[in-house]
Amino acid sequence: MDREKLDGWCEKGILGLVLAMLVYGPLATGMVRPQDFVVVQWLTLPAVGIWLFRFWINPKHRLLWSPLCWAVLAFVVYAIGRYWKADVEYLARQELIKVLIYALLFFLVLTNLHKQDMTHIVGLTLIGLASAIALYAVVQFLTESDRVWHFVRPDAYTKRGSGTFICPNNMAGYLEMLLPLGLACTMTGRFSHVTKVLVGYASLAIFTGIVVSVSRGGWVATVLTMGVLFICLFRQRGYRMQSFLLLGGLIVIVVVFFLQARLSQNRYEKLMQSRSIEDVRVKLWGPAVKIWQENIWWGAGPAHFDYRFRQHRPPDDQLQARPDRVHNDYLNTLADWGLVGAVLVAAAWGIFYWLVFRAWPFVQRTPNDLTSKRSNKASFVMGGALGLLAILLHSFFDFNMHIPANAMLAVTLMALVAGHFRFATERYWVTLHAPLRGVVTVVLLAALGYLGVETWRRTRECYWLVRAEGEKNYSLEQTDAFRRAFAADGKNFEAAHEVGECLRMRGWDGGDAGKEQVKEALTWFKRSMEMNPFNPHPVTRQGMCLDWLGQHEEASDFFKRAQALDPNGYLTVAYMGWHYVQLEDFAAARKWFEKSLRLNSFSNELAVAYLKLIDKRLTEPSVLK
Repeated sequence: MDREKLDGWCEKGILGLVLAMLVYGPLATGMVRPQDFVVVQWLTLPAVGIWLFRFWINPKHRLLWSPLCWAVLAFVVYAIGRYWKADVEYLARQELIKVLIYALLFFLVLTNLHKQDMTHIVGLTLIGLASAIALYAVVQFLTESDRVWHFVRPDAYTKRGSGTFICPNNMAGYLEMLLPLGLACTMTGRFSHVTKVLVGYASLAIFTGIVVSVSRGGWVATVLTMGVLFICLFRQRGYRMQSFLLLGGLIVIVVVFFLQARLSQNRYEKLMQSRSIEDVRVKLWGPAVKIWQENIWWGAGPAHFDYRFRQHRPPDDQLQARPDRVHNDYLNTLADWGLVGAVLVAAAWGIFYWLVFRAWPFVQRTPNDLTSKRSNKASFVMGGALGLLAILLHSFFDFNMHIPANAMLAVTLMALVAGHFRFATERYWVTLHAPLRGVVTVVLLAALGYLGVETWRRTRECYWLVRAEGEKNYSLEQTDAFRRAFAADGKNFEAAHEVGECLRMRGWDGGDAGKEQVKEALTWFKRSMEMNPFNPHPVTRQGMCLDWLGQHEEASDFFKRAQALDPNGYLTVAYMGWHYVQLEDFAAARKWFEKSLRLNSFSNELAVAYLKLIDKRLTEPSVLK
């Protein structure tokens, strides 16, 4: 086999692996679970290996290196530096791996899949996948299903379609990126009539999926993006009548949705409940700003917001659950990456749209006197750029860019659109001569080596964590599984905490014979606390173990420390009350439990149970004396 044919097979291999990543991601509930994302890590490794192989079998292989590539590379370098200075190494490392995967995906697509046939295959595959996800969401909406595959969605998402995602907002973010692409290809592309009909129906299905998601952020982003699309089409001859017909079809879908929504008597109440839950997101913005202000230039650290939030949690009963993210990608970037990281991200987007406007005249076909000529290049640039605009608008109200499937789709669209910049100028092509070829080889080998080690470690860790979830709580088998997960990654503070919790529970049930287990649990809680100094849970558990061992004075220091880490967390406050119960200071304990109940009056069994116990004990003469 000659080199040219081998190079072609390498190109097809990269295409297949990239499509596997892009298809698997949304089907695996957005890849929000670590065991799902590790699959993409495994797919990335052979794709990068094949790309590296292409460098050496094809001496004419060139890099398509636009100014956008420098912005992407700059953020990767910054992410590596920020990882080394992060307070919680485990969190920062997992976030760094995602950044590396996204960056490698960007360069894989830009350099290997920029040809028109490759671009069409990727684009049409994504549109078809999005339409299938949207139809699944329509079925969920009509049948009022609460399931995604075998998973059961939270009650807050009842009466809403989410497709293969758990959260409807995440599905809306995914679909809104592909809707403009589908409509642009249908209206202005040069595809066959059959292809355009199929893509047109797929686009209507995608729009319906956005509607039944009942995501207000998705609705706003879609309406604004559709407005820009229709303005662009109205300004071109030959598209005005089709645009009016399409607009009418979209309006019909919206009307049918609201008519269907009224058929269920309790649907409105459920939607209002969901809306009130979603409105909580605005309350997270204030703490996010405070976290950012603590380190304006560099931020709290990659993925640190969830744990740093506790120190800034307002005394609000709606903010007692883990927020995970800020529900605003812009504030989340500032809180985690600081002003430097935010500027680098903004620079990448700014360069991208500057290049879009610069390349636009070169991707259009010259119009004649009667009508505008159709162009696949122009339709893809318009649809891809508007799809990315939609996710940027939606990011003001959600954290879609922190959902791996959505982030990978955005990166892929950005790379595919960026591939069209080559029509504006030839200077973005870089020929890989010997010195540059060596530099690229070293960089890719380093990436393969690091990701290979981390992927293997993450695979072992996820295997044992999944095993632990399937075992009986606090059993010997579960304890052993958590130990093995920690052995796979010695920086996993959550696994260390779970080992300590298993030992603590079994030790408490064992009476005096369980003292050794409780003492061992103390060492595990200490490890967890050292690896993540912002997590109050191992701190409270240390205090509880010391109280059980009779070391109340030493335990008080840990409970006070936990209060400093999470002063308005209902569980942390309740555990302080529990500590005073051990000291038999029931008056002080009552105050803490009452405060905990004010912070969470809906699912606070600990405070309710101990308040009843305190009321009973205070009626006993010996206690009153």
